[in-house]
Amino acid sequence: MADDFKHLVRIASTDLDGAKPVYYALTQIKGINFRLSEAICKVAGVDRVATIGKLPDAQVKKLDETVKHPAKAGIPAWMLNRKHDPESGQDRHLLVAELDFEKDNDIKRMKMIRSYRGLRHMFGYPVRGQRTRSNFRKNKGKVMGVKRAKTAGKT
Repeated sequence: MADDFKHLVRIASTDLDGAKPVYYALTQIKGINFRLSEAICKVAGVDRVATIGKLPDAQVKKLDETVKHPAKAGIPAWMLNRKHDPESGQDRHLLVAELDFEKDNDIKRMKMIRSYRGLRHMFGYPVRGQRTRSNFRKNKGKVMGVKRAKTAGKT
């Protein structure tokens, strides 16, 4: 391996494996899927199949800026994961810890206004319409079998 190879590349507060291709390594950042990763590579002008550990520092910095602010870099709004944010009304893209924080706040808001989804979260039921008879037994207790009636006229 060359002397300028980096085994760990830090982008958006996440350590990425330097031996992976750029498009795959970017998907290891929480909040970036493979489509957004491809779009980031295209906008930043980086070869998507190049090894991320062999990239020069200037391209790594350009990737970092594009990942942190994809809307400013020219990524379309429909690819962002927080469109029309309830607090600010802007299109944003959240990564790593911000994503978890906002998700928790959204669940707390649903519980506070006592929406249907909020109530399902409160009681520990499935939120997205799944059946509860046979699944999600951890919320109901151990499975109870059917008891057989004793026969009256046994000989």
